[in-house]
Order: sequence, then structure tokens, then C-alpha cells
Amino acid sequence: MLVGICTYNEAANIRTMLAGIRQALPEAVCLVVDDNSPDGTAEMAREFARENGCEQNVWVKVREDERGLGGAIRAAMQVAIDNGFDLFCNLDADLSHDPVDLPRLVETCLSENADVVVGSRYVSGGAIVGWPWRRRVMSGMINGFTRTLLRLPVRDASGSYRCYRVERLAGLDPLRNPSDGYAFIQEVLMRLHREGARCVEVPITFTERRHGTSKLDLPEAVRSGLTVFRLLATR
Repeated sequence: MLVGICTYNEAANIRTMLAGIRQALPEAVCLVVDDNSPDGTAEMAREFARENGCEQNVWVKVREDERGLGGAIRAAMQVAIDNGFDLFCNLDADLSHDPVDLPRLVETCLSENADVVVGSRYVSGGAIVGWPWRRRVMSGMINGFTRTLLRLPVRDASGSYRCYRVERLAGLDPLRNPSDGYAFIQEVLMRLHREGARCVEVPITFTERRHGTSKLDLPEAVRSGLTVFRLLATR
């Protein structure tokens, strides 16, 4: 099993996140895909592995001339495919996603014969901590808009906390004009759904980051919204 976390300037969070993943899934391999962070995130991840004697289970991949969450997740998925892993999990590196939920996503994937399990903020038992009401309303509207237009079978279409069967990812047609930003999260789910993948949601609590700054700004949100229409045109 491969657990991917995609990073850019997450030095304040990376050690805590890696420790949490190691505790939740001790046998898993954790892959840090770092977009050449100037704050030394990648080196801190390597130091964590050396200091804890887990270099075989903590891999670091640095993308020198690329930026973007979508491209980083795609790179992590490719590592999972190329190395023959059975499951690939992805979660945010900023501690918004609690690694303690990883075993539950994995168990649900296996016990319910799911192809993708989404850690959902918007099903019964899910929650968001630390967001003002305006952001809650906006997120709910965007999810509803995306889910309706793309006919996605989940309530949380924009959440990146997921567990995938790697054989399903490997079976996808090569992505045409794939998204490099946050919209890739919706894009891969849409393509899996079109291929007949079984999607299941489990509730999680999403907590606003405490350290660092969010990578989702207004221009990125606009690009993600426009990408929905591009995806709609490819149906």
C-alpha cells in the first residue's frame, strides 16, 4: 500500500504528518511528492526517515520544475502503478486530514469491494472544524454544482482524502489535457465513475490548517470551476 502526500512549503507540518501515517499504517510506504519547496520540506522528510530508521517506508520525490496539486497527485499515482501497489491513499499534508482515519478508509475499500473510498465532510458523521460560515456555504455550493453537472455519485467531490484500488487507476485511459490544480481531484473521480468504478464515502472531520498558508486561492478556485465545464464538454 502506498500513501501519498503532496507538499509545497509544509516544513511546519511534515514531520507530524509522517509520524501520524506511520502510526496509523506501519506497514505502508509513504511517498512525499514535493514541488521543490524552498522551506526544505523534502529534506525534513528525508531526515525523519533517517532518524526513525524507516527509509524503506518513506520515499521522497522532488519535482524540480513543476507546480500544482493535481500534477503531484498524478505523479504519486504513477509511482503506485509502476511499483505494483494494490492500494493508493492520498491525504493533505497540512494536517487538515487526520491520518488516524486511514485504516478506516482502507478497511472500507477491502470489505465493501470499493474501487475508491472518499473521506467525506458531507455525509452523516462528517464535519468541518475551523471554517467560517461563508466558506462552508461556498464549499457546499461548489460541491453540489460539481456533483450535479458531472453526475458524480458522492457528496464530497472535491475532497482529496481518498483510497483507490491501483488496478483501477492503471486501467484509466491516458488523461487528455489533465488538470494540474485542484480540479484534478474531480477529474479522476469522474473518469473512474465513467469506467464503472464503485465509489463509497466514509465520514471524516476536516480541520483547517494551523501552520502555513492554504494553496487554494481565488484564481485557483476560478480555474477549478472552469475545468468543470471542460469536463462536462468531454462527456
